[in-house]
Amino acid sequence: MAAASQVLRDLWMKAELPEEALACAALTGADPVLPSSFAVGTAAQASIAAAALAACELGHQRGAARQRVGVDMAHASTECTGWFSLDGEVPDLWDAFSGLYRCADGHVRIHANFAHHRDGALQLLGLDPAQATRADAEAALMAWKALDFESAAAAAGLVATALRSFAQWDATPQGQAVAAQPLFTIDRIGDAPPQALPPLSAGQRPLEGVRVLDLTRILAGPVGGKALAAYGADVMLVNAPHLPNIAAIAETSRGKRSVHVDLRSADGRAAMQRLLTEAHVWVQGYRPGGLQALGYGPEAVAQQRPGIVYVSLTAYGTQGPWATRRGFDSLVQTAMGFNHAEGEAMGDGRPKPLPLQILDEATGYLIAFGAAAALRRQQREGGSWHVQVSLAQTGHWLRTLGRVPHGLRAQAPDRTPWLETSASGFGVLRSVRHSAVLERTPAGWTRLAVPPGTDAPAWT
Repeated sequence: MAAASQVLRDLWMKAELPEEALACAALTGADPVLPSSFAVGTAAQASIAAAALAACELGHQRGAARQRVGVDMAHASTECTGWFSLDGEVPDLWDAFSGLYRCADGHVRIHANFAHHRDGALQLLGLDPAQATRADAEAALMAWKALDFESAAAAAGLVATALRSFAQWDATPQGQAVAAQPLFTIDRIGDAPPQALPPLSAGQRPLEGVRVLDLTRILAGPVGGKALAAYGADVMLVNAPHLPNIAAIAETSRGKRSVHVDLRSADGRAAMQRLLTEAHVWVQGYRPGGLQALGYGPEAVAQQRPGIVYVSLTAYGTQGPWATRRGFDSLVQTAMGFNHAEGEAMGDGRPKPLPLQILDEATGYLIAFGAAAALRRQQREGGSWHVQVSLAQTGHWLRTLGRVPHGLRAQAPDRTPWLETSASGFGVLRSVRHSAVLERTPAGWTRLAVPPGTDAPAWT
């Protein structure tokens, strides 16, 4: 099993950041901290530390002295559970139809948290969404082979994956494509002069003055925007008024403005152009090709705003036959072999999910890490930059961290010492404070979480 400090070093050097800055990182704790045979604590700690340290290194590029960044593994892992309550109640984040189902020859996992995905899956099974029960879906799926249902769901634009072992995943063209891709890429996609960021005063957080357009939905992208906000960035969550959201938006909206912009309309496109003119970072997590079709792919945005850092999030990476497929953490875990492997480690053979959405969470912090690293390059070299990450590439990385002997015996730590309470536009929000401890400029969220459309689409 890899040590967290070495994992952080590997991330840092892949991003071509100054090696000497690593001396400012202080990592405490060790796996297991949550019940898993995988190094989920290491993944949480290293990705959060990388994001925080890169933000501080950009601050150093802007004239601030380097500062020590401490991350405790138990705190980081607890933060990555995404736990929160509203008005004293812990929301149920899963639709009744979401989950693992037995098929004629195996299992499939269905993601039904959005109504159109749920209804589409039920209709594919020949069921009436208005009347079907979970038992009806279970019975209907017994007539399907797992891979057949996976393929039919994908063809219909739905989200479901068959349960595979690692060996089965590795034998697929997509498994091979993911294994051949790096964890993340940072590529120059256009010419531009350096976009001057104002120098920092002694008490300013390292990303103050950085403006981020957050066009993401569930869950990795919003976590990335939330992390950038914790280090001082002005993050604007951009939703379309016709699209649904899930309850987790209350937690992932901490520190952000929240606006409605409909890119299908002339007014919405005009508003976006005004916002883009003054933005430094664009983060998007829509289905592959979705924003390109509207004229907001990376090259198009770089033409409209030379010097932009554009971050793209996908489920399965940019290569292979699944490159255009939709996906969520739970589905990627199932398809890639984690649920099968965790069940084997438990000893009962029953598929078992990881104890947290670590593919989402770690990828979110890699978004913040990549954005900060690319901004530093922009300040030094000019240019427009494209950062690419995916849930599947993060999953492959997690496998490389090794297994944790007896990790499933671990007990989750008490979250109470790390909880904070704040007002929000959703109710009284109790959630886990940020786990990266910055020596001089404490990380955290100064804006209260508010529902979509609360703010005006303007930076001032």
